[in-house]
Amino acid sequence: MLQGLLVDLVPYGQVYRDLEHTWRNHEASFWSSGGDRPIVTHAELRTHFERRAEYQNRPDAGVTFGVQTKDGTPIGFFSINWLVPHHRLAMLGARIGDPAYWGGGYGTDALTLLVDYAFDWMDIHKVWLGTTDANARVQRQMEKVGFVLEARNRDESLMDGVWVDGLLYGILRDQWPGRAAVIERIGLKAHR
Repeated sequence: MLQGLLVDLVPYGQVYRDLEHTWRNHEASFWSSGGDRPIVTHAELRTHFERRAEYQNRPDAGVTFGVQTKDGTPIGFFSINWLVPHHRLAMLGARIGDPAYWGGGYGTDALTLLVDYAFDWMDIHKVWLGTTDANARVQRQMEKVGFVLEARNRDESLMDGVWVDGLLYGILRDQWPGRAAVIERIGLKAHR
């Protein structure tokens, strides 16, 4: 378990798999996917989890954590989705599936835990994450934590009939001051 101020990152287990159906068929999926509004069935999720289990033995498999509040409420997941071991690169994935926890620092706390894990435990050189220019909340989060906008892919996604740009944010290990320094700089505090 990786312990934060507002959340803990825990093994991604059955409780999270059970909630995926709700999270993937909700507004959270729209924002984390760049505008997709799929209808995902339980059967499709079972197939997805079976494929993920087969993939886990590969060196580029990554790791997925469940995100839970300090009282144990599961609210989403954060992951290292794609690794390039030779180059020590990692793409991050994130979803706070429960909108009641959007904008309260929960995702920022989880992100700082994941970045620290990638750099300190996995010896990653660079992590990156993609979003869209329509997702102002994630853009603020990336910049607040220290990620740099590295690329803008024009008209990458069609979100509710409007073309939006794809944005890629990255941070290098030598630019990361450590989780404690970032938490202090941004003023993140535990909720009471």
